[in-house]
Amino acid sequence: MNQIIQDISDFIFVSDTPEPADIILVAGGSYPEPAETAAQLYHQDYAPLILISGGVSITTGKFPGPKSKAKIYNGDYQTEYDFFMDVLQKNDVPESAIIGEKESSFTRENAIYARQVVDEHQISVRKALLVCKAFHARRCLMAYQAAFPAVDILVIPVTGYDITKENWYQSELAINRVLGELRRIGDQFTVADINQFML
Repeated sequence: MNQIIQDISDFIFVSDTPEPADIILVAGGSYPEPAETAAQLYHQDYAPLILISGGVSITTGKFPGPKSKAKIYNGDYQTEYDFFMDVLQKNDVPESAIIGEKESSFTRENAIYARQVVDEHQISVRKALLVCKAFHARRCLMAYQAAFPAVDILVIPVTGYDITKENWYQSELAINRVLGELRRIGDQFTVADINQFML
């Protein structure tokens, strides 16, 4: 593999092995797979609590509907939070194990508002599992690390748009998605963020 492609792959596609944690964080989106993965982690006793984030799209002002498995998850969802709540409950996660927010419209807000929810509930978080799309993993991790600087965050990626570390450079759609992530990282993170990561 070309070294540049390998370097991009290693940077973007963060992946960790799950470990017991205090909470499972699910970044917003319209695919059910992240919430399904969170449910699996919950049932495997990796964490006692799931925090879901997501309101409506910042570009359209609404939830677009499920992008996969729409026959299973077919509710009238107003927000990503409503969607993920249904996914979790249909995967036998009790409502008492779910908290979250429905105001955020993009990844950075997912993380900021998730931190607010944790603080409001006075939850002590030392380690968290972060579930997100595989090609979104680095930007998602950076956003959540900025919001939870003292927390050990492990990324548990799921496939979205069939884009993986092994195939992203093989189609125009996937290349655009991954290079778009590189651009957004440059656009969305500041010198202050980088300085904070150095602490």
